[in-house]
Amino acid sequence: MQLYKNNTLKIYNSLTGEKELFKPIHEGNVGMYVCGPTVYSNVHLGNVRTFMSFDMIFRYFLHLGYKVRYVRNITDVGHIVDDVDDGEDKIAKKARVEQVEPMEIVQRYTVDFHDVLKQFNFLPPSIEPTATGHIIEQIEIVRQIIEKGYAYETNGSVYFDVVKFNETNHYGKLSGRNIDEMLANTRDTDGQSDKKNPQDFALWKKAEPEHIMRWPSPWGVGFPGWHLECTAMSTKYLGETFDIHGGGMDLKFPHHECEIAQNEACTGHSPVNYWMHANMLTLNGKKMSKSTGNNILPDEIYNGGSPFLSKVFSPNVARFFMMQAHYRSILDFTNDGIIASEKGFNRLMEGIDILKDLQPGSTSTLDIASWQQACYDAMNDDFNTPILIANLFEGIRFVNLIKDGKETLTAADLKTLAETLNTFTFDVIGIKNEKTAANNSDKLEGVVDLLIQMRLEARANKNFALSDQIRDQLAALGIQLKDGKEGTTFSIQ
Repeated sequence: MQLYKNNTLKIYNSLTGEKELFKPIHEGNVGMYVCGPTVYSNVHLGNVRTFMSFDMIFRYFLHLGYKVRYVRNITDVGHIVDDVDDGEDKIAKKARVEQVEPMEIVQRYTVDFHDVLKQFNFLPPSIEPTATGHIIEQIEIVRQIIEKGYAYETNGSVYFDVVKFNETNHYGKLSGRNIDEMLANTRDTDGQSDKKNPQDFALWKKAEPEHIMRWPSPWGVGFPGWHLECTAMSTKYLGETFDIHGGGMDLKFPHHECEIAQNEACTGHSPVNYWMHANMLTLNGKKMSKSTGNNILPDEIYNGGSPFLSKVFSPNVARFFMMQAHYRSILDFTNDGIIASEKGFNRLMEGIDILKDLQPGSTSTLDIASWQQACYDAMNDDFNTPILIANLFEGIRFVNLIKDGKETLTAADLKTLAETLNTFTFDVIGIKNEKTAANNSDKLEGVVDLLIQMRLEARANKNFALSDQIRDQLAALGIQLKDGKEGTTFSIQ
């Protein structure tokens, strides 16, 4: 259903500082790019919150009937320590410390990233490109920027000329920074002698002999700058101008500012219509930091082991907790906060469960149409999940009134109430229906037990070919059978 035709969605645009009516470039289609992780360590909870915000936004676009191309990259090269132009690539540094290939580091932490997001019930993006897979495109963009006169080569490296660009454009428009003030306040650092100005940033860096990840280019053997990869991948898959670019608030400067400059230098126009930024996650009122120990890893929430939590919580509860804050607000993660969220989550789930057994009446005494519209109004106001959740609890209040015989709904209104509660809870907010998952698990166990029994009968009848076929085909599906003294058991790999 093309619900977007009946919904007026407003999005807060970081570029203008205002909520703006969302009008996609192509009707019925949305192109959205979100900066993904740098895969040199385990994904941290702050990253999870950012990606969860855009997962929710992706889900709502899909619910409205848009065809969405959601691109979220994997940064597997070119991200320098402290996000400056001089230093050691984080992936290469980790590989050198552990004495493994850089791509082993990339693979390990990409798998970890996907495993964590799966726990929190994320939808996969439409495309998940890697920086190393788009070196040719990045080199081509560097070449175009040089041709346009906004970059210069020196000693095998290529730098973006910020001052030259600012003569005809506005470097700092996204972050609200002034180039003259930035130049005046920038201290000299090692290696900046190659630059015309301290604010110039690397498009391509010469690889020193000890640098592991390197590629040939017209300027010598080297590797791309961090900002360049997102420009290359976003425009390759979404076009020179696309609808939405998202990421964490910490990426606004310099990363996204540099992206805008690179795109405008190449094409002469702005690359993105709506810039969106998710705010940070704090822990007990302080910034999360591995170095200070004020940190929780995502798996510590549902597996335990964190000194900050009194018990384990399901990923569903953690997701619900995060959705209770607006994506542009700072969210403070506390033990008391997630305990309170768990109580609310359980009340919501119980209400949805009760709803299935309610019987319709002959008349409706509750205004379900207005309540449903309030749910859409909340999401249409820059994806306001806290207000949406408040409305969902109002729906649960209706459920309890009907259960207690104090209110009635016609069959049509009861259906609307049920569909709206289920859609916004499971499809939009992204809560996993644990009862459905449990039921599916029970069904799977029943089917596997039946196949185990058939295999035992086949072996008793000396039909070993069928017995082996059952075992091997289950193994191909990731279900391993284990024969023991107590019988045959199975595990899912």
